[in-house]
Amino acid sequence: MSSVSSRGDARALQDGIAEFYDQSSGLWEDIWGDHMHHGFYDPASTVSASDHRPAQIRMIDESLRFAGITDDPAKQPKTIVDVGCGIGGSSRYLARKFGAKCQGITLSPVQAERANVLAKDEGLADQASFRVADALKQPFPDGQFDLVWSMESGEHMPEKAKFVNELARVAAPGGTIIIVTWCHRDLGPSEESLQPWEKKLLNRICDAYYLPEWCSTSDYVKLLQSLSLQDVKAADWSEHVAPFWPAVIRSAFTWNGFISLLRSGLKTIKGALVMPLMIQGYRKGVIKFAIITCRKPE
Repeated sequence: MSSVSSRGDARALQDGIAEFYDQSSGLWEDIWGDHMHHGFYDPASTVSASDHRPAQIRMIDESLRFAGITDDPAKQPKTIVDVGCGIGGSSRYLARKFGAKCQGITLSPVQAERANVLAKDEGLADQASFRVADALKQPFPDGQFDLVWSMESGEHMPEKAKFVNELARVAAPGGTIIIVTWCHRDLGPSEESLQPWEKKLLNRICDAYYLPEWCSTSDYVKLLQSLSLQDVKAADWSEHVAPFWPAVIRSAFTWNGFISLLRSGLKTIKGALVMPLMIQGYRKGVIKFAIITCRKPE
């Protein structure tokens, strides 16, 4: 009985994620462009409105740098999977940067279709392709990709162990795995769980963004280490993304943003209304923006 129920819950979660991004992706593209993820900012700098799209590119480049992917052509990835690809912004950027072949997967048919159109429009149809698929059951053989890329999709995964196992499975020997995701804070030595008010805050965000239960950065590290992956390392980049959600709120409440928001439907509006909770979560240290990287043994 419980397994049937859990399968039903997982299906409902997947359907909710797909519908949320089917409805909201057009709004996001209108206001912010190709990239449906945080930007990377210098905490000491003053951020202007014109800096946000370049900051999203910096997020990609900083993630590559952190993972040790250099500009040495001999060490650059030639095959890449973008797990939770959105409308393919990261894939197209990486395909150009490395001359690589990228395959992206998403639960949203609208995103997959739009990503393929954009790849074709930009002359990248032979390098970047996109399809609807489940990140927990990826439609790829073992050991296929030099770079396994997950930019802000891990928070949607209901079974983190299964998610990490799939990332490791499709990575080629010697390949790099990069996970950039929202986490909750690491628990202290004497803590068994988050405090009730912290759980309540995260649950309100989960309801709006179709997220399962959150995990910590250290949970990811332990999962990767349990698979004997090498060079596992993690960092808290929360201070580097601090300007992001206030900027999203400001962009949503321009006239153009407001009209687009109304057209996007109730799920998107519900998501917009909890944006201040993301800011609160970061400021109170409950939410962490984490990068976790590792390498599959040769």
